[in-house]
Amino acid sequence: MWDREREELVERLVKWGYLTKPDIIAAFRKVPRHEFIPSSEKRYAYYDQPLPIGSGQTISAPSMIAIMMETLDLSPGMRVLEIGAGSGYNAALIAEVVGKSGAVVTVERIKELAEFAEKNLRKTGYGWVKVVVGDGSAGYEEGAPWDRILVTACAPELPRPLIKQLKIGGKLGAPVGKDYMFQTWTIAEKTETGEISITEHGGCSFVPLIGRCGWKTED
Repeated sequence: MWDREREELVERLVKWGYLTKPDIIAAFRKVPRHEFIPSSEKRYAYYDQPLPIGSGQTISAPSMIAIMMETLDLSPGMRVLEIGAGSGYNAALIAEVVGKSGAVVTVERIKELAEFAEKNLRKTGYGWVKVVVGDGSAGYEEGAPWDRILVTACAPELPRPLIKQLKIGGKLGAPVGKDYMFQTWTIAEKTETGEISITEHGGCSFVPLIGRCGWKTED
């Protein structure tokens, strides 16, 4: 059942133009989204909609994840930092594309979600992805510089630590905006001179990025 539903979702995303790159299409075909969703929501695993994963967080709709993945221009061997592990699904897709010749680190501020993501990644064969509990808005200096950085929560502006930790020629993807409900999917590329070139790819809606370089800090 799951294989058929996953294939039908991929076919829809290709038809609608969200998926165009062969390596990302292959990753969507291989990674079992239903294994990254709480049991109460599994029946909706291959619907094109966001789903709750606990702790007030969500897993993005597959079409939004496709936009995120395609605009980052991932390729094998890249070192990728994800901010906001969630259930681990995005990290698994990234890992499938970059392979073990690359590196994937995902930072999650909520300990319970980090544990959920780590368990999901292990059981689906992506246990080599590193899950870190911490303030993702400050990035992960230990592994910098990064070829790609993916932010899965909205920020009022691109966090400066993430820009600093981005490799020359690297790209950072993040939802940016002053409104919790509506943001713009933004790609920032660090040029050879160290300047940042910005391109925008339409509206989106994400939970807020909480941390010292995000919307706010927790009490």
